[in-house]
Amino acid sequence: MSQNLKSVQEYFDEAPPTDISETFGTWLALVEKLKARLTERFELTRDPSSEVLEAFGGENGGPTGRVRTYAGPEIDWMVHSHMENAAMGFCNVHLTVWLGPQVRVPHFGMALGAFPQGWVYLDSVPRSNLLTDTDSFDRYYGSVNERWEQVRQENTFLEPFVSRSAFVRAGLSPTAHCYMAPADQRTTDLVAELAEEHLERWIGWVDAAERVPAEEQAALSAHDELIRRNIAERDPANEMGDRFFGPEMTNTLVRALWGGDRQLPHAHESA
Repeated sequence: MSQNLKSVQEYFDEAPPTDISETFGTWLALVEKLKARLTERFELTRDPSSEVLEAFGGENGGPTGRVRTYAGPEIDWMVHSHMENAAMGFCNVHLTVWLGPQVRVPHFGMALGAFPQGWVYLDSVPRSNLLTDTDSFDRYYGSVNERWEQVRQENTFLEPFVSRSAFVRAGLSPTAHCYMAPADQRTTDLVAELAEEHLERWIGWVDAAERVPAEEQAALSAHDELIRRNIAERDPANEMGDRFFGPEMTNTLVRALWGGDRQLPHAHESA
């Protein structure tokens, strides 16, 4: 069986300029809706380090972007961001939520894009080795496997996105949704359904979780930050950042994703 192993860069470079403004607007509205739900449930404060990233890019008609980062007593780091040159066929919208160490619930991962074909990533980012932490596996992954299978079987227009990066593949959970799909209404309707379902389920997990003993929280926080930093720094798509914004700005953006310049305390320090 053949498998398409194209990178983000290759999808973008091989396609003709395509206006995906409608898809970008749909992705942006969906993420804004989910962010509002998070703001309703969690106490969040914007980290001052991201204020300089409220608007960047745009030189010579090139891509523009915005990064907003937050933290709070239960949320160690949240990234709400987008980058786009929709008229030329590129956009990327992020909403990732890294929990504080007061619970061991997986982190919330979500990224949507088009370049110009639609791209979808939804996952519960593991915080432990699921081959040994079978309690977490059963509670957070085995429990949703039937739904994952249903999505794959009933939506034949979804094409699994498989990265050539072994590190990227290692970071996906067994129930990750990671696909290429047509940038059309059928895709956006399905993604909206899955994303809202994903968020409500995740909030329910947080609400029901047992508290991590205080003496274990600092180590869990450091472990989470290392995962977050490695994911941000090793992302092959950072090459697109270099191309659009230059290496210096890309480095600033990567640091924002993992909190390298944060000013607010970590969740276990502020709780």
